Amino acid sequence: MIDEFAKDNLHKRLRRDREALLWKLDGLSEYDARRPLTATGTNLLGLVKHVATVEARYFGEVFGRPSPEPLCRWQDSDDSDQWAAEDETRDRIIGFYRRTWEHSDATIDELALDASGHVPWWPEPYSDTNLFAILVHVLGETNRHAGHADILREGVDGRTGTRPEHEMRIDEEARAAHFAKIEQAARAAASTKV
Repeated sequence: MIDEFAKDNLHKRLRRDREALLWKLDGLSEYDARRPLTATGTNLLGLVKHVATVEARYFGEVFGRPSPEPLCRWQDSDDSDQWAAEDETRDRIIGFYRRTWEHSDATIDELALDASGHVPWWPEPYSDTNLFAILVHVLGETNRHAGHADILREGVDGRTGTRPEHEMRIDEEARAAHFAKIEQAARAAASTKV
């Protein structure tokens, strides 16, 4: 009983976080979706591409159910799984992510939480694992990168939240006052002699 509850709960959270990550691309220009927003080149469309690739590998290869479509190389020296090349359209990357969801969801639905898997890129003895551990791992990866996307999107145009309905509740005046209060506290602390 608890296994089905845990599986269902984790799967629902993964679905929620997938949608939140994709929402961060809504309304952005092609340039803003792709441009590097950190010194290491992190960008919004690249985060989607990376998470799609991670999910495809973990719910595919780990359980002997490889992705039905070719996967980009990952962890290469040029981080090609973390940014969109000129000829990779936003629709293509989003479509790949959505098709990955279908493949991953089938794996999650068809296997028990204790189903065995093997992660060849993890060191021994951790490489032998199960669906529960992979579900938690991929949920953590998705959530982590959705958090990165939150911060990046806020830096681009101030949009925040996990869903559009959360964004509607933002009071811009209150936001500015809150920012000013935090800035003042930081300046005051920096000028205090220890």
